Amino acid sequence: MPELPEVETLARGLASGADNLLGRRVARAHVAWKRTVAQPSAAEFERRIVGQIVKSIGRRGKFVVIRFDYDTLLIHLRMSGDLLTGFQKEPLGTHSRLQIWFEDANPYPRPLPLEKGEGRSLRGETPPPLQLSFQDPRKFGRVWLVADAESVTGALGPEPLAASLTPTRFHKMLASRKRQLKPLLLDQTFLAGLGNIYVDEALWEARLNPLTAASKVGKPQAAALLRGIRKVLAEGIRRNGASIDWVYRGGEFQNHFKVYQRDGEHCPRCGTKIKRIVLGQRGTHYCPRCQRNK
Repeated sequence: MPELPEVETLARGLASGADNLLGRRVARAHVAWKRTVAQPSAAEFERRIVGQIVKSIGRRGKFVVIRFDYDTLLIHLRMSGDLLTGFQKEPLGTHSRLQIWFEDANPYPRPLPLEKGEGRSLRGETPPPLQLSFQDPRKFGRVWLVADAESVTGALGPEPLAASLTPTRFHKMLASRKRQLKPLLLDQTFLAGLGNIYVDEALWEARLNPLTAASKVGKPQAAALLRGIRKVLAEGIRRNGASIDWVYRGGEFQNHFKVYQRDGEHCPRCGTKIKRIVLGQRGTHYCPRCQRNK
């Protein structure tokens, strides 16, 4: 499942380049698989989104957030979701569950190249419209179109990169919980955006064992953990996320993992072999020496 850096990378991509969505007006939409839209109904989605203009694109937790002039489009990619853009009339991708087409932002038709072997110019012909396609082979992803984004995201915990999340506040959050660190940090109502990869990497950075009870983490350790979380997230974003299977595209953070999926290899800090355990039904990787459960 894409985590904060992967979702942030996707959101930034939608707001940049020649095919960015900012300022574009929706011409039409089609829901190919009705259950893709969690709210409202597929029919209302197709009707309601038409004519709305994209005002901003961002992220909240693992949600891509596209704000229109009246509504907000929230997209959760889950296991296999991806967002494709391109100038094409037919649905982009082989498993497109939802398509949104936009009006051409340029009032003048864009020139098309000469076709091979032809001497005539295609300048002035109507080019294909810009399309946003929700590609989702496993059909786990969901989309919401709502007037109030908080109705969907309101239960999420704070953003780990937000300045308002101070070390003191983070320590108080940990001190009030008895759960083990790994499953707690995966809980989106506790902290938004973290997943298996970045939790394992952050705990290694902070030298904390994933089995440690959150309430036993002292102030210095909490500060170190927050620094570790921010360090791995910032590095993940800088490297466009991690491409670890066929779902993800273009990231390279997987080439810089310290512990995740490196069980049996040597810890880059102390040389001890990295261990893998199953915790809360999730594979968990850590160094038994650097991250002792004290």
